Amino acid sequence: MKQSAPTLAHIEALAARALAEIPQLFKEQLGPLVIRVEELPDEETEDEMGLDSPFDLLGLYRGAPLPRRSVSDPRSELDMIFLYRRPILDYWCETGEDLYAVVRHVLIHEIGHHFGFSDTDMERIERAS
Repeated sequence: MKQSAPTLAHIEALAARALAEIPQLFKEQLGPLVIRVEELPDEETEDEMGLDSPFDLLGLYRGAPLPRRSVSDPRSELDMIFLYRRPILDYWCETGEDLYAVVRHVLIHEIGHHFGFSDTDMERIERAS
């Protein structure tokens, strides 16, 4: 019996579960945050990120990291995290990791950018834990 690939809604549900399970201390600091699951990054994002392939990007944080915000510079845009379904599914198939673990990892990584952590900071944190 042929099994179909997890849908956008399935990835959204996994992301919602992962977000619900992050420590309360972090949740309190998130503020309004939109999580969107899309098939692939759009062409503008591909160009902006210098991607060789849209499959090179699993997720993306768009917003102003907390350390760069100022009360004198109010923002009208919501912070957004994009999760890209097809690259996530490719990674999942290639690695054999649990899909929830992959989605959770990507989501937490993008939340780290919200808190102002660089990729290097997050790699160091992951190695230490």
